[in-house]
Amino acid sequence: MALLLREEDARAVLTMANTIQVVEQAFIALSQDQAINRTRIRMLEENGIMHLLAASIPTMGVMGYKTYTVFRSGMRYVVMLFSTLDGHLLAIIEADWLGTLRTGATSAIATRYMANPDAAVVGLIGSGKQAMAQLLGVRAVRSITTVNVYSRRLPECEEFCDQMARRLNIQVRPVASPREAIEEADIVITATTSPTPVFPGDWLKPGCHINAIGSNWANRHELDLPTLQRCDLVVTDSREQAMLEAGDLILPADEGLFDMNSIHELADVVAGKIAPRRSIGDITLYKGLGIALEDVAAAGLVYRLARERGLGTEINLLA
Repeated sequence: MALLLREEDARAVLTMANTIQVVEQAFIALSQDQAINRTRIRMLEENGIMHLLAASIPTMGVMGYKTYTVFRSGMRYVVMLFSTLDGHLLAIIEADWLGTLRTGATSAIATRYMANPDAAVVGLIGSGKQAMAQLLGVRAVRSITTVNVYSRRLPECEEFCDQMARRLNIQVRPVASPREAIEEADIVITATTSPTPVFPGDWLKPGCHINAIGSNWANRHELDLPTLQRCDLVVTDSREQAMLEAGDLILPADEGLFDMNSIHELADVVAGKIAPRRSIGDITLYKGLGIALEDVAAAGLVYRLARERGLGTEINLLA
């Protein structure tokens, strides 16, 4: 029988470390043509949106889809996980924590391969749920000593910094301007809902790595043109999806100022097919969109660990 796994079940088994490991394995499989990823479909209704993403990873024995709705009443996420061996439904998984953690884990993978090994200072724009996962991710793969955080909502930013400083046991401090966050950063993270650029590219420190994960709409962009022009390598989790959703890249490309064919896939960087940097002075960019491959890999891990630990509720569906 299938398992019904709630948020508390996912939180009980899914950590940043094991999520990084399984998502990295999924990207290697994708680079070797041993996995399939399908781009996001959006269905716009008068009061909200439904999103649908699907992937198959036979090397892990799983395939499935994530669907989520965004309405004024809130956001709701679920993964339907199936076996690639016999097609049986394995699990129905509530996927808020799963989605948050896999996004942070994917940025961590990009950071592991693309940031300079001695990167120690993070500049973070944003202080929400995804900002938390982003810090957990980069802290897992680099010896971070200092995080400078800018957010327009100062009280929330201060609370966020206090919580993350205690959790990570490093200096996490609010700063008064985006410039203070960006100028000294070895790793820059943008995790905002802003439809327009959140810093000018001339603030970037030579050799820095950027994780831009806030926008996956074609008409929104957190990064300006000078940022793209300074990047020696631009990588995304799916080129196909980037052509549809990455406003940071699409908007300048539509004006003839950026070549979308210059984008590389994270899977090929992880598999060693693309060199992440030629020198310590290179500026690198990971533009994260959030793809089904990441969700299905993480869901497969949740299911396996939940079975091992006796978590969830068995249900008799699609037997």
